[in-house]
Amino acid sequence: MDIYFSCIQRVADDMRAKGLAADIWFVHDPQLLPLAKLLPKKEGEVWIWICHIDLTTPNKSVLDALMPLTQDYDQLIFSQTAYVPKDLGDKVPVLIAPPAIDPLTIKNVPMDLPQAQKIVSAMGIDTGRPLITQVSRFDLWKDPCGVIDAYRIAKESVPGLQLALLGLSQATDDPEALEVLKTVADHAGGDPDIHLYFDPREMPVSVDEVVNAIQVASEVLIQKSTREGFGLTVTEGMWKGKPVIGGDAGGIRVQIKDGVSGFLVSSPEECAQRLVELLKDETLIARIGKAAKESVRQRFLLPRLALDYLTVAMTHVNGRLPAVSGD
Repeated sequence: MDIYFSCIQRVADDMRAKGLAADIWFVHDPQLLPLAKLLPKKEGEVWIWICHIDLTTPNKSVLDALMPLTQDYDQLIFSQTAYVPKDLGDKVPVLIAPPAIDPLTIKNVPMDLPQAQKIVSAMGIDTGRPLITQVSRFDLWKDPCGVIDAYRIAKESVPGLQLALLGLSQATDDPEALEVLKTVADHAGGDPDIHLYFDPREMPVSVDEVVNAIQVASEVLIQKSTREGFGLTVTEGMWKGKPVIGGDAGGIRVQIKDGVSGFLVSSPEECAQRLVELLKDETLIARIGKAAKESVRQRFLLPRLALDYLTVAMTHVNGRLPAVSGD
């Protein structure tokens, strides 16, 4: 805790020295939570804290140490109601606003299949055989070994099936990733049809282009997390019109309506069953994919999130909700 607060104190001192100012501050996640206390509020400033993390089963001592810091904010935003701590109190108003994706970024703009296949072919994947993929950092909560188990079961019914685990790491705050990668590689056991990707420098194009390409080139996408704050890789895959099989956990439940816009599973066996169903039924793939994309269009694109944030901002600036016409 001493290291945590001293680091944030340096950030606050640097912000003060640079004279940084704003009418409204949007502060994300526990890394920056103490800022509202360390930077005394100026007249007219509004401070909003946004928590994307699953707080349903926290380390209680850590939560008890951090939650009092929320009282220095004017508004709190959580991804879903289940994440709001029960003993938070009612001094600061809470808004529920799930994350969203920007459909205009390189990762999410339309990419045609031939272009996607050219990129994944350069990554060593056979585009003539079916491909399933999980795009996710190498983290035990993402259950990569469970994904491999599901692939092995499914391959008994779908010969030639390939699996890609794309965990291109650009994060400097994920020191366990290499250790998890080794565990996953050992579990893969040298299977030439299991493709593991970790180093962005080995990719033929940028990370965002690779993510786009491999999602487009895959028949089915997986996000078999056992715990997930939200899971934007689910949103990205659904936006590309792909059926996503997600772990029945956290924010994935908010995105996938089981059997309608994707499938929720709780074991490798369930995941394998859904994989086989989809891979053997093009009509089912098309129906689930279409419903998935429409769900994202209505609920999880950036304009909706921007409106959520702007509405909160206007509430505090004007002391009332802005008039909104139409949809």
